Amino acid sequence: MKVFTPVLVFQKMPSGKGRDKSSIQCLECFGKNLYIGTKEGVVEHLTVNSVSGEESLSVREVGKRQMGRSGAISQLTAVPVLNHLLILWDGSVTVLNMFSLEPIPALKKIQNVSLFCVCESAVQTDSVELIAASTKRKIVSIYKVCVDRWECVRQVALPQEPVVLAAHGACLCVATCDRYFLHDYHSQTTLDLFPHNLAKQNIIANKYGKGGFILNGPGSLGMFVMKNGTSQHPPVQWPDGVVDAAVHFPYVLVLQNQTVHIYSILDQQLKQTVSLQSAKSVISTEESVFVVADKEIHRLSPVPMEDQIQELVKRQRVDEALTLLDRVQDLLPKDSYKDLHKNVICTSGMIKFYREDFVEAKELFIKGELDPREIISLYPAMPVVSEDFTPQTTSVSNAKDLRTLSRDDWPTFQQYLSFLDDFLREVRPTGQGQMCPQDIDSALFKLYLEQGEYGKLDQLVSSQNNCNLQMCVPDLEQHKRFFTLGLLYQSQGQHVNAIQTWVKIVEDESEDPSDISVVQHIVNTLSNLEHKPIVLKFADWVLQRDQEAGILIFSKMHASSHIIFAPEEVLTILTNYSVAMILYLEFLVNELHSKEEKHHTTLIKSYIKWILQSIDGDYSNETSREEMRHKLQKLLWQSSFYNADTIYDQITSSFLHVEKAILLGKSGKHKKALQVLVYEEKDQQAAESYCWRTSAGRDRKFTQGIFLTLLQIYLESTHHVIAAVDLLNKNAASFDLVSVLRVLPGSWSMKLVLRFLSESLRGTVHDKRMRGLEMSLAKVETLRHKHAWVEATHEKIRVDRGCVCYSCQKRLTGPEFLRRPTGELTHISCHGGESSQ
Repeated sequence: MKVFTPVLVFQKMPSGKGRDKSSIQCLECFGKNLYIGTKEGVVEHLTVNSVSGEESLSVREVGKRQMGRSGAISQLTAVPVLNHLLILWDGSVTVLNMFSLEPIPALKKIQNVSLFCVCESAVQTDSVELIAASTKRKIVSIYKVCVDRWECVRQVALPQEPVVLAAHGACLCVATCDRYFLHDYHSQTTLDLFPHNLAKQNIIANKYGKGGFILNGPGSLGMFVMKNGTSQHPPVQWPDGVVDAAVHFPYVLVLQNQTVHIYSILDQQLKQTVSLQSAKSVISTEESVFVVADKEIHRLSPVPMEDQIQELVKRQRVDEALTLLDRVQDLLPKDSYKDLHKNVICTSGMIKFYREDFVEAKELFIKGELDPREIISLYPAMPVVSEDFTPQTTSVSNAKDLRTLSRDDWPTFQQYLSFLDDFLREVRPTGQGQMCPQDIDSALFKLYLEQGEYGKLDQLVSSQNNCNLQMCVPDLEQHKRFFTLGLLYQSQGQHVNAIQTWVKIVEDESEDPSDISVVQHIVNTLSNLEHKPIVLKFADWVLQRDQEAGILIFSKMHASSHIIFAPEEVLTILTNYSVAMILYLEFLVNELHSKEEKHHTTLIKSYIKWILQSIDGDYSNETSREEMRHKLQKLLWQSSFYNADTIYDQITSSFLHVEKAILLGKSGKHKKALQVLVYEEKDQQAAESYCWRTSAGRDRKFTQGIFLTLLQIYLESTHHVIAAVDLLNKNAASFDLVSVLRVLPGSWSMKLVLRFLSESLRGTVHDKRMRGLEMSLAKVETLRHKHAWVEATHEKIRVDRGCVCYSCQKRLTGPEFLRRPTGELTHISCHGGESSQ
C-alpha cells in the first residue's frame, strides 16, 4: 500500500573536472529552506517552491559557504527562533546566520565537540539550550544560546562516552557503544534502558513528537521510549543493518541497504518500501520526510490520510482503516473525520451484511448512521418513496444480488428479510430513522404484507405511522385486508374512511368480525370523533347490531374527557334502544354519580319496565330478571334522588312487594312496609332483613322499636306464632325485654320464650356490669389526677434571682407564679396569654 510518494528534490551535478568525489554529508530543513552540508566542508542554502506538492520541484540556490579547505560537515541544526544555523565541522560548533550564511562574530567556536543537539525552551523564547558532547570525554556541556552570546551553564558527567545523543528538555537519551540510557541533568538521575551489540553506524537514538525517542534495540527491534522511560507503542520488528530511522506519525521510516522501509506504528506491519541508491539518512519534518543520498535529496510526501483510509476501505481492510482513523483523528478536520468514520463503519457493516453476520452488521449500520434507504434499495420490490434519493454506499467485493438470491435460495433470503425487519424497527424511532420515516414505514408495510405477518402489519398501521397511502391502499385491497385498511385510514386521520371500510366488512361478512373485533374498533373511533353528524350516523348503525357495544361510544367520551353530547342528548338518541338506555343510565348514576332526580327515577322505571315485560318471556329469562330485581332493590336502598311516590304508584298493582316495602320505608311507613313483606310477599327473612337494613346506623331505641313492630305484626295472626318465636330467639339483643313482655300473649308458655328471656337477662346483666366497670375506671382516673395535683402542691419550689419565666425568659421578680405539670415556672400573665392563644 502506498503511504508516501517519493519526489526528487535536489541532485548534485558533477563538476566536470575529472572524477567528482564530492557528496552530500548531512541535511537540515526548515520550511522551504534546505541546508546541505557536504563532504568538502561546504554549506549550501536552497529553497524549494512547495513543500506539499507531489510533482517535480524547482529548487533555487540561495547561498553557499565554504567552511574550510577540507573536512566534512558532520551536522547542521537550524534555530529559527534566533535565525542561527549551527554547524559541526572540524570538531567545533560554528554559528552562521540562517539566511546570509555569514558568521556571528559574537559567538565564538565551541571546540572539541563530537556531536550536539538543541532543545528549545517552552518558557524562554529568546534562547535555546545546546547540549554538546566533548571529544573522547564522558562529559556533556549545556550551553545557553542567545542571539549574540552563549555561555556554558552546566556540565554533566556521564557513565560512558556518548556515541549518539538526543534530548527532550532536561532528559538526555544517550547511546554508548554497548547500551542505551536516559539521564535527567536537572535531577541527576539515570535510567538504564537496555544493552545492545550494534556497530557504531547502526546505533540510532532520534527524538520524535513530544518527549519520544526511537531507538535501534537488540534483535532488530525498533523501540519507542518516552522520556520517563515508558513506551506508548509496541516495538517494530525491522530488518538487520538499519542505519537510520525517523518517525512521521503514524509511521516509522527506517533506512537499510539503500531501501526505506515504512512501518505502521499502530499495527507494526510493513506498509511500503522505497528503493533509493546511496541513501544514508532520513530526516522527518512536520510536512514530509527527506532522504539523503550521496548526490541526491529525495522527499517522501505522505499520502493524505483521507486517501489512505479510502484506499483501505476499497480493499475491504476496514479494521485497519478504523484503527488508522481513530489514531489520526487529531490530524484531520472534524467534519472530515466524522464523514470518514461513518463511511468506514458502514462499509464494514456491508461486508458483515453480505457475510450474513447480521447482528454485527446491524450494530455497525446504526453506529455509522447509515441512511436506511441504502439498505431498503438493496431488496427487490422494496419501495424507496423519496424521489431525490440516490444510493451512495461503497461497493464491496462480496456483494450479492438479493433478487437472484430470492429466486435461488429462499431460506437464505428469508434471513435477509428478517434482518431488514430488525434493522428498520430499531432505527425507526431514532434520529437516523427520522431522516426518511415514510420510506421506513412503507418498507415495513410491504415486508409484513408480502410475508403474511398480519399481526405485525396491524400493529404497524394501528400506531402512528408514515406509510404512503397511494402505495399501501391498493396493496391491501388486492390482498383483501380490509380490516387493516381501516386501521391505516384511522392512523392517518381519515376516520370516516376507516369506519366505512369496517362497516362494509360487517355487512358483507368479508372477514370474521369476531376475530378482529371490527365493531369494537368502530366504537373506539366514534368515541374520539368531534363531528356530531358522523357519530350519530354510525352510532345508530352500531346500536342496531349491539346495544352494549353502542353505549360505549358515549361512555368512552366521558372517560377521555372528550364530550360532544350532553346526557340529555344521549338519552334522546337511545329512546328506541331499551338495553342501551339502561346501560347509559347506569353509567350516569354509578360511574358519573349523577344527582339528577330524572336520571335516578328514569333508571328505576326502566328496571321496573324491563322486569314486568320479562314476565311474558320464557323461563330462561328468570336469571336475568332476578339480576335486574337485585339492581333495582340496590338502587332503591342506596339512592336518595328518585321520586318515591311516582315509582310506588307504578308498582302498586305489581308483584314487586319487596320494592314496595323499600319505597314505604323511604317514606317512614315502616309498619306498612313490614306488613307488605309479611302478608303480600310472605317472606319472613325479607322482613327481618328489612329491620336490620333500616336500623343500620340508627340508635338502639329505633332498632328496638322496629323489631317490636315486626313482632306485633306476627302476633296479630295465629299463623305467625312460630315466626314470632324465631324472631325473638334469634334477635334477643334487638328487643327491649319489658316491651316484649307487655305484648306477649298470656297463653304463651315459659318454654317458648325461655331462650329469649335467658339471652335478654344475660345481656341486661352484662350491660349493668359494663357500666359499673366503666364507672370504676373513671373513678380511678379521677383519683390519679387528684394524687398528681396533691403531689404538685406539696412540693417545695426554690425561686432565686437566676430563675426566669419559661414563656418570656424574663426573671421571676415576685412571689406569685405558676408551675407547669412538667416543672417549668411561668408568670401568671404569661400563662394567661398562652391559654388565650
